[in-house]
Amino acid sequence: MSFRLTPGASGAIRRFAGWVARGTVGHPLLDGIDYWTELRDSPSQMETCFAIFANVLELDDRGEPVNEKYAERRAATWLYLYCTGELPPGEPDLEPWECALH
Repeated sequence: MSFRLTPGASGAIRRFAGWVARGTVGHPLLDGIDYWTELRDSPSQMETCFAIFANVLELDDRGEPVNEKYAERRAATWLYLYCTGELPPGEPDLEPWECALH
């Protein structure tokens, strides 16, 4: 049996892609950080960013997202770390399962 993403899950992924493309992901965590300059020549880092969002995103029993903003924040935390070399103030370390590339 195959399943399709629910409209809510599909929408969460679409919104995240839009935020990344517009440079507003993790607002306001990444204010003042031009992550596009850092990622332009490193598409594998963009893959990691999307993997973190997907790995952290949780769906309820109907397949609807329950923690979209948190998943976005964890992806933004990784972008902050990648661009600055340090975690944002007050953010916990990223767990290996969050960054896993499946």
